Amino acid sequence: MSEVLFVSSGDLIADRRYKWALDHAARGDFPGAADILAQTVALAPGFATAWFALGAIRDRLGDSEGAIAAFERARDADPEDYHGARLQLARLSSGDANPAMTDGYVRRLFDQYAARYDAALTDHLNYRGPALLREAVEAVTRTAARPMRFGSMLDLGCGTGLAAAVFRSTVDWLVGVDLSPAMVAQAATKGFYDRLVTAGLTGFLADEIAAAARYNLVVAADVFVYVNDLAPIVVEIARVLAADGLFAFTVETHRGGGVKLLPTLRYAHAPAYVRGVLDAAGLATAHIGAVSVRNEKGVPVDSLVVVAEPIPARSGECGNPVPVE
Repeated sequence: MSEVLFVSSGDLIADRRYKWALDHAARGDFPGAADILAQTVALAPGFATAWFALGAIRDRLGDSEGAIAAFERARDADPEDYHGARLQLARLSSGDANPAMTDGYVRRLFDQYAARYDAALTDHLNYRGPALLREAVEAVTRTAARPMRFGSMLDLGCGTGLAAAVFRSTVDWLVGVDLSPAMVAQAATKGFYDRLVTAGLTGFLADEIAAAARYNLVVAADVFVYVNDLAPIVVEIARVLAADGLFAFTVETHRGGGVKLLPTLRYAHAPAYVRGVLDAAGLATAHIGAVSVRNEKGVPVDSLVVVAEPIPARSGECGNPVPVE
C-alpha cells in the first residue's frame, strides 16, 4: 500500500472513520479498511486523502477498476495532487501516461524523507550518483586538458548535500536549490554551500536568468527522475551555463524510446531522448555512460551519467554562425 498521510476533511466523524480505517489496514485487515473508507468518502465526498487511501487499498486487493475510480476522485478533489493520484492512475494505465509531478507532491515526498534520506540512499540503496558524476566530469576535463576547478557550481535539487560533499573541493562558490524545506535544512547543517535556496527549479532558474547569473558547473544528481519532460528545464539550464561550463546529471533509463513512468513512480529517459533534448537546447554531449546509480530491491537500476557543454555556434543557411541562446 502506498504511504498516505492524514489531512483533515473538515468533518470530525469522517476524520475518525479515516483513522479507524488506517488502523484496520495496519493490522492487515484490508477488506475492512476498504469498507470503512467507502463509508468515509460517502460522508465527505471531497476528502481527497481518504479517496487516495481507498485507491491504494483496492489496488492492494487486486481491484484495479475500483482503485482507478478512487484515484480519479482523489485527483479531482485535489488539483495540487498532494498524494500523487495522477501517478497512480498512470501506473494503472489510466489517464495521462506521463503526468508531471506537482510541486506539492514532490515537496511532501521529500519533506517526509529528509531525516532518513542519507542513510536510506547510501546504506540501503547503494546510491553512488554524485561519485559517478565526479568521475565523468573529471574524465571530460582531463580529455579537454583543463583543470578540475570551477569558479561557481549550481547544485540543482541539492537535497541534503550529497553532491556538494563530492564536488565542494573543486569549486569556489557553491549554490544549492531544492523544493523541500526539510531537505534544505538538512543540507544547511553540513556547511558545504555558500548559498542555499528553497524553491522550485523552474522558478529559481528563471530568476537566475533574469539576474544574468552564470555557472561554470551545473549538477543535477538523481533529480530528473522526478521530471517527465526534460526539454524546458534543460533550455533554462543552458541559459545559466557559462560559455565554457559543464552540465552533469544522472537519469534512469530504459530500452524503449522517449519517457517512461516506472512502477517506482520515477521517470526513465531513453538515451536518444536525452541526446535530443540536449541538442535542442544548444548543448553537446561530452560524455554519456550507461551505469547504475542505485539499487532497487537489491537490483541495479539502469541509469545514465551525462556531461554536456555549450555548442559554441552553429552554421546558418548562408554559412553564418548562429549563436546558441
